[in-house]
Amino acid sequence: MKTFLIVAGCLTLLTGVTPRPCVAATGRASIVSSVVEPYPVTASKKGLQVEWVDDAIALGVKHAALNFNLCELVDPVGLRENPAWELAGKTFRFQRGYLARMDQQIKPLSEKGILVHLILLTYASGDASVNRLMLHPNYSTNAPNRLGAFNTATEGGRLWLQACLEFMAERWSRPDRQFGRVVGYILGNEVNSHWFWSNMGRVTMPVFTDAYEHAARIVSHAIRKQCSWGRLYLSLEHHWNIRYPAADAHQAFAGREFLEYFARRSKDLGDFEWHLAFHPYPENLFEPRFWKDSSAIASPSTPRITFKNLNQITDFMGRPELFFEGKPRRIILSEQGFHTPNGDDGETLQAAAYCYAYKIVDSLPGIDAFILHRHVDHPAEGGLWLGLRSLKSNSHEARPRKKIYDCFRLADTPGWEEAFRFALPVIGIKTWEDGLVR
Repeated sequence: MKTFLIVAGCLTLLTGVTPRPCVAATGRASIVSSVVEPYPVTASKKGLQVEWVDDAIALGVKHAALNFNLCELVDPVGLRENPAWELAGKTFRFQRGYLARMDQQIKPLSEKGILVHLILLTYASGDASVNRLMLHPNYSTNAPNRLGAFNTATEGGRLWLQACLEFMAERWSRPDRQFGRVVGYILGNEVNSHWFWSNMGRVTMPVFTDAYEHAARIVSHAIRKQCSWGRLYLSLEHHWNIRYPAADAHQAFAGREFLEYFARRSKDLGDFEWHLAFHPYPENLFEPRFWKDSSAIASPSTPRITFKNLNQITDFMGRPELFFEGKPRRIILSEQGFHTPNGDDGETLQAAAYCYAYKIVDSLPGIDAFILHRHVDHPAEGGLWLGLRSLKSNSHEARPRKKIYDCFRLADTPGWEEAFRFALPVIGIKTWEDGLVR
């Protein structure tokens, strides 16, 4: 999500919660899920942040991401016509209109076998009572983008967060698939640049990460109570050993130090299941030719991780000390895209970048999904044109397809090789094997 501002790129903690039945597992409390199924598999890694459901289905996407605003979900007034959830002796109600709008996206996608992920967000609301419940009390109104950190500072905030996720996980993991199915929940957006995308005021990395870890623990347990396959993902942008250069140390921090601290903290408090949603945008969001990125180097000390050195993130997450129950945590690429520069070759450069990135991701077994941003160009992205479709209109098609559209459509089909061939000389390689990161 790049809107309004571009950024180059154990149950004992749950106050008032009655624990579910649990069994011992490697020294931790493991939750028994209400619905037990294996994690679903798909034919490819091709994914999209979906804006137009019918078009996404026609494109053959296998993974979809949808923004989900918890502040639009909650009903602190408690209107009786809204669906309810019981937790800790309290009744929590949720806005049926918002749920219906999300069902209209989730159900048709999941009915086609598409794995749906929800990006959990808390946008500052015009309703002060909602903000008090859902936004961290230290949220700064001076911050851009109106995106707050989750409220883990108050008992009411913690209970609402848990109730939201238990309700959502139950709704979208029912065996009858009445409302469709969700398999992944991405906690916030690009939290290593927290001032911009997950605001709790000006804070140090440990202070922010302690609060975020608390939210992650609540959400992970809430999901697992309802379904065995639902996954929680942490969200990071591409600054790895440096912070976002336009921010200071109380506004952003390096992704690597965050993950290392988060992993230590979660183990100290009793490890739980979490995974990673990473955003390997090019170092310059306006330059799609990521293979020219000078700050993405083949070393663990790399300033940034982009598609050029994407194996650095799989190598990092492959370290045994980061494993959960003896297995590596999973990685998805939940938001990244390529700008269409001005000029006659703009669409060609954008499409070539996608082709190359797709081949790189396809070669890395530690990555489960490559979810492209975005579906349609958006005027509020500061001049970035990242879509498969443009905003231009003509006599033939509203939101016309760009060159990247057919590359995306054919990426996981037998027609990929012919569709991708034009990109080889643009990138400067003779074969796709030549360009893979090792």
